[in-house]
Amino acid sequence: MTCDSSSTAATDEPRPADSRAEAFQEVRSARRNELAEDYVELIAELIHEHGEARPVAIAARMGVRAPTVTKALDRLAREGLITRERYRSVFLTEKGRALAHECRRRHEIVLRFLIRLGLDAETAERDAEGIEHHVSERTLALFEAYADQV
Repeated sequence: MTCDSSSTAATDEPRPADSRAEAFQEVRSARRNELAEDYVELIAELIHEHGEARPVAIAARMGVRAPTVTKALDRLAREGLITRERYRSVFLTEKGRALAHECRRRHEIVLRFLIRLGLDAETAERDAEGIEHHVSERTLALFEAYADQV
């Protein structure tokens, strides 16, 4: 079966167009949020490790240039996830801290699941970084249940 097939894998029945459109909208929404989630999660890590998160450190960790970080921080500030002092540190708002905590929780569940499947830690870490943004709560709960099995 190819990626552009409009049938479901489990039943091979045609998928309703509105269901498919809804799925595409969810994926697009997840992609839009992925970068913001990565920044918020990184800011929380930097604050935990160094007591602060400076734009230069964010740029270094993300592997991007300062103007890219500035643009991302502007978006995060508009969304109420951060506050910042010009040329100084970035701070998470309560909303930002809650998002960072949720991202970390999702990441840890996916990571444990992948390791439980037998992936090495390095590959599991890299893959978890992408998967955490795109997995539904229902699937995440199944990942967690599987990972918690002894």
